[in-house]
Amino acid sequence: MLYTPLSLLICLTLLFPRLSAGMAAVTSDTVETQVNEQRLLVLGTGFTVGYSAMLVSLNKAWYQEQEQTDFHFFNDNNQWRQVDKVGHFWGAFHESRAGIDLLRWAGVPDKKAILYGGLTGILLQTPIEIFDGYQAEYGASVGDLVANTVGSAAVVAQELAWREVRIMPKYSFHTTEFAAERPNVLGSTLAEQALKDYNGQTYWLSVDVGAFLHKESRYPKWLNIAVGYGAEEMVYNHEPTNTGRGFNAHRQYYLSPDLNLLHFKGKSKLLNTALYVLSIVKVPAPALEYNNRKGFRMHALYF
Repeated sequence: MLYTPLSLLICLTLLFPRLSAGMAAVTSDTVETQVNEQRLLVLGTGFTVGYSAMLVSLNKAWYQEQEQTDFHFFNDNNQWRQVDKVGHFWGAFHESRAGIDLLRWAGVPDKKAILYGGLTGILLQTPIEIFDGYQAEYGASVGDLVANTVGSAAVVAQELAWREVRIMPKYSFHTTEFAAERPNVLGSTLAEQALKDYNGQTYWLSVDVGAFLHKESRYPKWLNIAVGYGAEEMVYNHEPTNTGRGFNAHRQYYLSPDLNLLHFKGKSKLLNTALYVLSIVKVPAPALEYNNRKGFRMHALYF
């Protein structure tokens, strides 16, 4: 589904406010002597109830009006310049990241928390693909399943290697003129466009440069370097139709400084929670863009 990862992350943020407060205070070197059974029970109950409610709401909001058919797969790997696949990677990464930190919060031993929590993105996303598989207009996407798996594996690999995330996938969005061309597909409101309009979505890999340097280094620990990917002029997912309507879909690549928001964590649980949640998005900053239509461009402030 086109905008499932972002909507699921928004739902998770709303469903687990108290858990996220405890989760935000967890660090990679936290040592728990035993599992906190009460927290684990709260976590399991909250996840089961919350995710069940999410599936029911998604089914009512997105699927009941659609024509149903037998389960089938649909190859959409060549659509939207793969921005949707990068979005699935981003969503699964942060869902698994949250799963790992929640299990740490519950006192689960670190390696088990990483391995079991790392499955969260796959567990959350796979049922959505099953729902999609019964929709006549599209179907289950192997590409989405692969992107979900790679996203979850990426956070697990970093946690096993460094016990922390040093390369953080991030999201940014700006409105575009293209949404007005097909508001039923690309969104008619700002909230819908943030979920549906791939022309305005940019996905980043924000590298914590300081984490790779010696502790004695004078490099500012709050300063990350981010590389971004997006695409534009994508109004129709069918390439010949898009071209025939006068749109020239093309990829865009970016280089930009970024803030390592987690560097500013302190004693305040409220602040730590806000920083944890905001760490999934890219802070607006100057950016250098390259695309094959206009070459290099400098943005004084890119959203």
